Amino acid sequence: MRQHWFGQPLDRAAWLVLAVLGVVLALLLGGGDHSRPRVQQFSWQERVVGAQDKAFLLTFNRPMDTRTVEQHLRITPGLPGKVSWAGRRLAYTLLEPIPYGREYQVELTEAKDKYGRGERIEPFQGRFATRDQGFIYVGTQGEETGRLVLHNFTQGTHQVLTPADLTVLDAQPLPQADRVVFSAQRRDDPLAGTELYTVTTGLQYATPNGTPPQQTAGRVETLLASEGFQNLKFDLAPSGDKLVVARASLHNSAQSGLWQVELGGRRRALHLALGGDFRVTPDGQNLVMAKGEGLALLPLQPEAKPLDFLPKFGQLLDFDRLGTRALMVKFNSDFTRSLFLVGGAGEQELLRLRGSLLSASFDPRRPWVYVIATEAGEANNYQELPYLAAIALPTKQVLPLVQFDDPAVPQMALAPDGRNLLLEVNGHLWRLPLGANPIAQLPEDLGLWGRQPRWLP
Repeated sequence: MRQHWFGQPLDRAAWLVLAVLGVVLALLLGGGDHSRPRVQQFSWQERVVGAQDKAFLLTFNRPMDTRTVEQHLRITPGLPGKVSWAGRRLAYTLLEPIPYGREYQVELTEAKDKYGRGERIEPFQGRFATRDQGFIYVGTQGEETGRLVLHNFTQGTHQVLTPADLTVLDAQPLPQADRVVFSAQRRDDPLAGTELYTVTTGLQYATPNGTPPQQTAGRVETLLASEGFQNLKFDLAPSGDKLVVARASLHNSAQSGLWQVELGGRRRALHLALGGDFRVTPDGQNLVMAKGEGLALLPLQPEAKPLDFLPKFGQLLDFDRLGTRALMVKFNSDFTRSLFLVGGAGEQELLRLRGSLLSASFDPRRPWVYVIATEAGEANNYQELPYLAAIALPTKQVLPLVQFDDPAVPQMALAPDGRNLLLEVNGHLWRLPLGANPIAQLPEDLGLWGRQPRWLP
């Protein structure tokens, strides 16, 4: 008897399974995915962001009709930006640093998917906020004298952070704004030497790695004790993981020099002699130091050789955020001084004057530079009064902003979002709002007295 192949029980079962799978596949192909298009993830949801945050991401559950998404995406208050796509992911890149001290809402409705039946997206609403607008300074009056003070515009608070037994000399906030590194002397033993400390601000901001534990403001910890040294100037790396300190030995001058100190506590001598002013580069890998009649670029790696020497320039005033450009001072042979923009397209002289260039800062929003300088008067009235000016980089146009009537050297600090400038004039603190046209703004008296104002990052 001839057996039929289709007659085997195992074969019949296999063909039955294939038939069922075919029907299911046909139904799927015919009916498609009936779930609505939606936003799967918003990278800034319930986050607190700052000037270091450049873009947010929206990830969708399926490919979208990009035109309808871009047409219906709403951000309140508005934020100028540009959209780019990578598959199911939309990136919204900000065109300028985000304003501090605000709350934002992101909404998306009416958008459609790319391959579906034109079904509208499930309505999405996201929320995020920006960091508090605030600054620190060293007080000079009353109970604030010699103490570190935090003034928070957003929360409307004013706090003294350091104890009365410490006299603060200098302070720099860490990038997360949760702590401040400061140098201080003990009031009861000023000969003991300057020591470095950290103090908490009470502010905690979530990062992509999570939110650090909440800490109360004013908690002081020793970072670098005297240990037979006088800890002089220090500069914090922009990453906040280390700083460079100039240390003068109280017992053996041969041990004086620059040290690298990590926030975790480790330290090592850099075998660089004490010299002129210095600054850690934005990438945290090198040091710019005044040396002789120029500026030396020195690596922070042990035993590494100098990278470069700039004999033309005698002073570094500022780096831009990317670390690709710098503002430097040239001391000319005719007794004038020049402000140069160095990097990018080479060297460009922005300003030449017969006076002093005291400070300069890059505007993070626009191609402007803010400068505090002095100009020598006539021969019979040689009094250099400082002034604040803005320089437009494309045209080198100088716009006078504030003329100070006191010869005392003022200090300035530019906010991380580029929308305010702090001024310290003879111990008096002012705020200068920077709008679309900085020349139209007027300084605001803050009613505060102090020195060395610095914005929280």
